Amino acid sequence: MNTSPSTTTSERPRYPSDVTEREWAVLEPLIPAPKPGGRPASYARREIVNGIFYVVRTGCSWRALPHDLPPWPIVYHYFRRWRDEGTWEQVHGVLRGQLRVRLGRDASPSAAILDSQSVKMTEKGGRAASTAASS
Repeated sequence: MNTSPSTTTSERPRYPSDVTEREWAVLEPLIPAPKPGGRPASYARREIVNGIFYVVRTGCSWRALPHDLPPWPIVYHYFRRWRDEGTWEQVHGVLRGQLRVRLGRDASPSAAILDSQSVKMTEKGGRAASTAASS
């Protein structure tokens, strides 16, 4: 993690969406570290995650991110990058597994229930079934 970010949680007001020390201890190993070489990271990974969680929790637009968090283009860039790389899916899987273990279950579910409902419209189906015949 970057040890000299331009802003840190301790230098700004704490938002309800900020990760706690305990939460960060779980998330930090799952969040990709800055790549070695090249320009050093300007913002701590934790502050980028705090920015992402702020947008997700409040529902504000990326551009409405408070100015004491990393700039919105950086936060949005990492949100998209980690989404595309599967980081968020991995985080979800780890958290789900930890919760299942805490509840006395196996970390991975052994069965799934799928529920589907289908309504038969006509033998044709699709667009032809939902549009009226023209006279």
